[in-house]
Amino acid sequence: MKKFRKILACAAVFLVALMATACSNKEKSKDSGTPKSLNVQFVPSQAATKLESRAKPLEKMLSDRLGIPVHVSMSTDYNTVVEAMKSKKVDVGFLPPNGYILAHKQGAADVLLQAQRYGVKQPNGRPTKELVNFYRAEIVAKKNSKIKSWKDLKGKSISIQSPTSSAGYVFPIAELKEKGLDVRKSCKLVTVTGQDQAVLNVLNGDTDAAFVFEDARTIVKDDNPKIMSQVVPIYFTKPIPNDTISVVPSMSDSFRKKLAKAFIDIGKSKKGKKVIESIYTHEGYVHTKDSDFNVVRKYEKVIESTKK
Repeated sequence: MKKFRKILACAAVFLVALMATACSNKEKSKDSGTPKSLNVQFVPSQAATKLESRAKPLEKMLSDRLGIPVHVSMSTDYNTVVEAMKSKKVDVGFLPPNGYILAHKQGAADVLLQAQRYGVKQPNGRPTKELVNFYRAEIVAKKNSKIKSWKDLKGKSISIQSPTSSAGYVFPIAELKEKGLDVRKSCKLVTVTGQDQAVLNVLNGDTDAAFVFEDARTIVKDDNPKIMSQVVPIYFTKPIPNDTISVVPSMSDSFRKKLAKAFIDIGKSKKGKKVIESIYTHEGYVHTKDSDFNVVRKYEKVIESTKK
């Protein structure tokens, strides 16, 4: 009987130790998704040097709200952010829809928030008073050129962004392919960095047309007030989901909630709003989900078909 009691006592001690280890591991697992510092990276929608200086104030704004050091940096392109998130060198990426889809597919990112912008009214590219979760891509050409519609693009040169850019590549190419024009085979595509550069290429005659977001001409307007009459849109795509704030999958749920609140609060503050407007013309952030980007996946399949 004594021996049996001794065995029971040992078993009880072992079970308590096992449970303590399990709880400790569970606690560790929870804490492991809470970063001690945060690396946030942007992709350039215009000259990267301009954007980096404009984005810097976000470091303090986020740090004050999160209670940890925050480092903000600018990538060279969309793919760089995806790779950095994949290797966990970056915790938060400001990714366009296609960049997010690519990152999510590779297990590098989960969507956290979606940007809001004011709608755009044509023909002058003026903002509306309505905040929307989408935008459109447009194809622009020089006003006095012979390019009046998408049908005139065959054989012409076009400024584009990287293949993960929704407005600067995916949506225009996918929609024109569905209409019967395979620009990858029928046009000369010139990759540039920054939508402002794409507009300037058209203005300067370096390319005949450009794929840009609606209305990218406004980011050139300060340097060239006449740009709206010199370069004009000839085609608009269907709505594209707005840019994302995406996070690495390993980030804990509790920290995700804290981070989402921090970005939403920044977007609502006067100082914060000014900063995010200057970077991407964002006006604030709202919660979103992965299925909101299924239209992007659909267009990606069209793009894949152009490679065959």
